[in-house]
Amino acid sequence: MDALGHDDHVVVVGAGLAGWRLAEGLRRHGFAGRVSVVGAEPHLPYERPPLSKQVLAGRWDLERVALAGGDRAGELGIDLRLGARAVALDAAAGEVTLEDGTRLVATRVALAVGVEARAFSTPSSGALPTLRSRDDAEGLRDRVAGLEPGETVVVVGGGFLGAEVATSLGARGLVPVVLEAATRPLVGPLGAEVAGWLAGLAADASIELRTGVVVRDVVAGSGTWRVELDDGLLEGREVVAAVGSRLDLGWLEDSGLALDDGIVVDAALRAAPRVAALGDAARVLEVEGERGARREHWQVAADHAEALARAWAGAEPSALAATPYFWSDQYGKKIQLLGRPLPDDEVVRVVGSTTSGRWLALYARAGVVTGAVALSQPRALMLAKPLVDVGARLDDALADAPWER
Repeated sequence: MDALGHDDHVVVVGAGLAGWRLAEGLRRHGFAGRVSVVGAEPHLPYERPPLSKQVLAGRWDLERVALAGGDRAGELGIDLRLGARAVALDAAAGEVTLEDGTRLVATRVALAVGVEARAFSTPSSGALPTLRSRDDAEGLRDRVAGLEPGETVVVVGGGFLGAEVATSLGARGLVPVVLEAATRPLVGPLGAEVAGWLAGLAADASIELRTGVVVRDVVAGSGTWRVELDDGLLEGREVVAAVGSRLDLGWLEDSGLALDDGIVVDAALRAAPRVAALGDAARVLEVEGERGARREHWQVAADHAEALARAWAGAEPSALAATPYFWSDQYGKKIQLLGRPLPDDEVVRVVGSTTSGRWLALYARAGVVTGAVALSQPRALMLAKPLVDVGARLDDALADAPWER
């Protein structure tokens, strides 16, 4: 896409990390035209990762998650439209329609729409409380703040978010019980072998994790939730579901864009001549093969925003980051993942041991390094990053062993 000029108008749909960083980046790199940011939530742009960590644990107040103060949008000349949901897009015309009927016509439209929490419903309870938005975090924080130490909170879902929620609840002196349908959490993103190495983290942190569990029903009582399982009954003072995320792209079905479990974009994040997509919802082609890939990671959203801001403002270009990066703080440990490994890739542990609670492993496919995963070994992981960046041969990586330097 060509660089924009003074007379151009950029409409950013989505006021989360990717959307706000794009708007901010456009100004930083010299774009002087109009910038409008549309956000469905009424809150100023904020970061989501601290919600399940510092906020829920009671270490941060909600104001600390803000990406910008109340005056920042005005200082940058950004038209920030909060509590305004986009309901339609005409990609050819660059026109975004909002729920209140307002139509914004843009030279370029950037879709930074993110994902939402996947609902988990039972016959008696309907959709259980989730943790995705600032309002979700505020509600859950306030509810658990009224509980006494030692009281039970049931967490449905033992993936990254469920583990983070349980960790934060434990830090408050509560007793989280994590229910996971799979026989082992994190098999999907990390593979069976690595997930097996992590299987004991919850127990090491004195948090109960039940796997292979089927939740039949959840019944809300007076101050107590009764969780009916296929093999028994569990009671808790609160319940929260953390069973993954989903895209809400129904409003784009008639937009003219290609949708395939995400918004299909090329390596420049272009979905159409006047439209780009970035962050969680962008499925990037020309990076990982014919179908491309979509990454719901904080670092990916930030990298997309910077690359697109530079391109549209006419600054010196920057390529999309070659190596996705993700981390999760859970059960007193830090899990970090680099690259694009597949669950069935070969895994070679090169530092530490499962008993030490600190290790680094490489993923490889057809003899080529595809990723690296670490448990509380941040320095070793960063030393291994160049191997992932270039797709080094596994034999060469093991011989070089940069993590030993």
